[in-house]
Amino acid sequence: MKNLTIDKAKKVFAKTYARFPLVITKGKGCSLWDSEGKKYTDFVAGIAVCNLGHSHPLIAKAVCDQADILFHVSNLYYTLPQTELASLLVEKSFADRVFFCNSGAEANEAAIKLARKYFFTKGEKSRFKIIAMEKSFHGRTMATLSATGQEKIRHGFEPVLEGFDFAIFNDIETLKNKIDASTCAVLIEPVQGEGGVVCPAPGYLKEVRQICDKEGILLIFDEIQTGIGRTGKLFAYEHFDVMPDIMTLAKALANGLPIGAMLAREEIAEAFGPGSHASTFGGTPVITAASLEVLKIIERENIIDKALKTSEYFKERLLWLKSRHEIIEDVRGIGLLLGMKLKVKGADIVNECMGKGFLINCIQENILRFIPPLIIKKEEIDSLIIILDEIFDEN
Repeated sequence: MKNLTIDKAKKVFAKTYARFPLVITKGKGCSLWDSEGKKYTDFVAGIAVCNLGHSHPLIAKAVCDQADILFHVSNLYYTLPQTELASLLVEKSFADRVFFCNSGAEANEAAIKLARKYFFTKGEKSRFKIIAMEKSFHGRTMATLSATGQEKIRHGFEPVLEGFDFAIFNDIETLKNKIDASTCAVLIEPVQGEGGVVCPAPGYLKEVRQICDKEGILLIFDEIQTGIGRTGKLFAYEHFDVMPDIMTLAKALANGLPIGAMLAREEIAEAFGPGSHASTFGGTPVITAASLEVLKIIERENIIDKALKTSEYFKERLLWLKSRHEIIEDVRGIGLLLGMKLKVKGADIVNECMGKGFLINCIQENILRFIPPLIIKKEEIDSLIIILDEIFDEN
């Protein structure tokens, strides 16, 4: 049966997304419903965004209450929820200062600009190069795609911006060989998400930190996907006993509303003076009220510790599948950022799961990525495992 919404969308949208033929109309907790009334258990969470599930009543209330008071005044003035949110992020992290924007790409733009500006203000104008990692993903603006270590992301937009180079993730020697007198920073995801759910080798991030300290360059952690509890800590860097100089956040920070944040140490942040960077909608009252509520719920309800226990169970179940099916090459990840590498392409598996009422994700063609809300239940995991077991039996 034809879907009028899909037909209309195909006539008016830019063709930038290969969308599934679903019109999602409702969400609650870890469940979604389409326009035909079919229910799905969501293991994508808006791409690691809806950590507290869909349509959380307390977040909805925070949005409505703030919308009834004040929508927007710009950053020419102070507002209460923005100030409270920034204070809480500083309290919970290594950082001293926060800059708000609208997305992960914008947060990374801010980090790139700050790293360059920091050395410029020190009189070291020749230090501008940023070393990122192969298979990394940092966004789709011209600067952030230039910093992304995936040719498919950069393809068609050449020439990309100068000033970026790439080392191999988990290979400390390639990083050392890339650093020269023009290097100002290393930009790295503590766990590569889009690149295939690749975790750092033991001690790797500590070595990166030591190299940055030795060379006098900045360490930037892109925690857009890993932050806000996804890995079993509020921030992924906490797992590795390594603190960055700059960190970027977005995705789960407001549980589905558009926000990005760049956090930095005081000495670094001082390079951003009035007029050096800005965002009209960065940290508006409604969005920051939602984000503030997200962080309060996570702490009050002990969401991260509960999710960590759930993630251990989930990984065990995925490893059980691996023991039964030769098609599965590897199971990896941390917290509720889990990946299953297949010996075949994964698109058909995703479609079969969708047909059976489960939404999962495939990256790098053959890696199934599981990034459900942090409130996912064991029963929901078990239901997915049963379906995957059946699908793998058929393949």
